[in-house]
Amino acid sequence: MTLVLAVAAGALIGLSLGALGGGGSILAVPVLVHLLGQAPAQATTGSLVVVGVTSLTGAVAAHRAGHVLLGRGVAFGAVAIGGAAVGARASAYVAPDLLLAAFAVLMLLVGGLMAGRLLRHRRGRSPQHAARPRLDDPILTFRPTFTCQCPRALQVLVTATVVGLLTGFLGVGGGFLVVPALLLALALPLEYAAGTSLVVITITSAAALAVRAEAGAAPAWAPVLVLTAVSALAAVAGARLADRLDTDRLQAAFTVLVLGVAIYTAGRALPALL
Repeated sequence: MTLVLAVAAGALIGLSLGALGGGGSILAVPVLVHLLGQAPAQATTGSLVVVGVTSLTGAVAAHRAGHVLLGRGVAFGAVAIGGAAVGARASAYVAPDLLLAAFAVLMLLVGGLMAGRLLRHRRGRSPQHAARPRLDDPILTFRPTFTCQCPRALQVLVTATVVGLLTGFLGVGGGFLVVPALLLALALPLEYAAGTSLVVITITSAAALAVRAEAGAAPAWAPVLVLTAVSALAAVAGARLADRLDTDRLQAAFTVLVLGVAIYTAGRALPALL
């Protein structure tokens, strides 16, 4: 039964990453802890394997579909690497129960933000409907003269650093932050933001995993590999179905799931801290 639930969770993680460019990774840690019995430190390391491989697979599929702006994804991911390294090192000094409690708080915050975004979208006030610059409109140029859209550059710098910190510290891909950042800071349409975010998640997950591996952190490989395989296959399907799925309903169902898992995780972690 546990294996069946893990496979189902892996499919959901991959489908969300492939179709929405984020969200699924927030479930990887609770699945590894509560369904597969791993310690929080193992789970946050193992989740980086799941998220990194799944995102890479989904990014390849999205690129073939023409939904990835590779240069912008690599630039955003490169900025986030520093934050990922700092977050990964800091996680080694945090008690397991505190790590899970912080993760639960993050899930509650993400669920609330997702719910708010859905409500705004249904009321016709979603920011993605606002006028946007062209896709080739650069933030920085050096030729023939130097120009800088500095407010947008600052948005990218701050958001990328925060994404990196969360990726390294909590073992999440950060797609729930990357997609809005690409929508707003880089002014990308949703289909490009979702595909490009997978490039960013791949880079930040790899950087955080490298730091954790250097520090000697290792997951229990057998369940992690099973979860990774299922999630990666589902990510390919999600990327191919991105144009056909009712993303509003998918996001609504996923928001409810995230909030439910957050409450369960908090219920398990917070009493141990009190």
